[in-house]
Amino acid sequence: MQTVVLSDAEEAIRALKAGELVALPTETVYGLAGLGLNPEVLAKIFSAKDRPTFDPLILHIARPGQVSQLASEVPHDARRLVDTFWPGPLTLVLPKKPHVPDLATAGLGTVAVRCPKHPLMRKIIEKVGVPLAAPSANLFGRLSPTSAQHVVEQLEGRIPYVLDGGACEVGVESTIIGFMPDGVYLLRPGGLPVEQVEHMIGPLKRMPAQIVETAASQAAPGLLMKHYAPATPLVMIDRFEELKPGDGVLTFCGRPQGHLGPVMELSPRKNLQEAASLLFQALHQLDRSGVPRIAALRFPEHGLGMAINDRLSRAAATHRPA
Repeated sequence: MQTVVLSDAEEAIRALKAGELVALPTETVYGLAGLGLNPEVLAKIFSAKDRPTFDPLILHIARPGQVSQLASEVPHDARRLVDTFWPGPLTLVLPKKPHVPDLATAGLGTVAVRCPKHPLMRKIIEKVGVPLAAPSANLFGRLSPTSAQHVVEQLEGRIPYVLDGGACEVGVESTIIGFMPDGVYLLRPGGLPVEQVEHMIGPLKRMPAQIVETAASQAAPGLLMKHYAPATPLVMIDRFEELKPGDGVLTFCGRPQGHLGPVMELSPRKNLQEAASLLFQALHQLDRSGVPRIAALRFPEHGLGMAINDRLSRAAATHRPA
């Protein structure tokens, strides 16, 4: 099968209604979309991505009020987050209603729900008429796509369609907040700074790393330590002095003096939002450059820097011995 790049949203809508998969743009990254309540279509998503079924999917809705179509309960603090940050790069994990397929939730009693900000994505969900499952449109564990070309590079021949909506504005996946029986957890830092969430509802609990690594079913997508990885080995460094000759370098701001390998400086203006929007694009470029190793200088651990460091640490873990 040849993957066709579409420019017409109506073609994408027709394909989705017919049970086909279509990679769609969102404000975070491109998502591999399909009918979110149809187990046969969900199985196609897992197959196309080589994604294990213990990793749950996020279901995307067109309007914030539709959360009650999927969640059996929306706690008060969750409702405050919905009212403040949706549409936007925030996913909530909530108790699910019985009609939500187990394949979408990895058999758990919770469902991950997001109302995306991207107007084209929301228009398509509205016209299709049901929530869309839309994990990142890449091979499982590999770099996330922030352009239609990134999708084609990884999924050519595996999916029928990609809708080209240009580059993604945010550039990293959504922040995931889990409403669990024992408290509210930060499950994944992402495109909404954690500080904004905690300012609204108070401190969040953190999931112990050993639980994330050993759970039979993950509480939310993107929790495995080995994830978001280029094919080229990646290491995180704290100082330019740790560089080796020929390294491809990823930095927030500042460039190593005299280094001969390629350098991707994400934001000379020291803007973390700009850096996040360019992260995966830069990693894709370094991955194609032929360097023996990518060295990523650690980002400031606040705001979107937390999400960037999370993605880089998981990418680095992919290339460490088990």
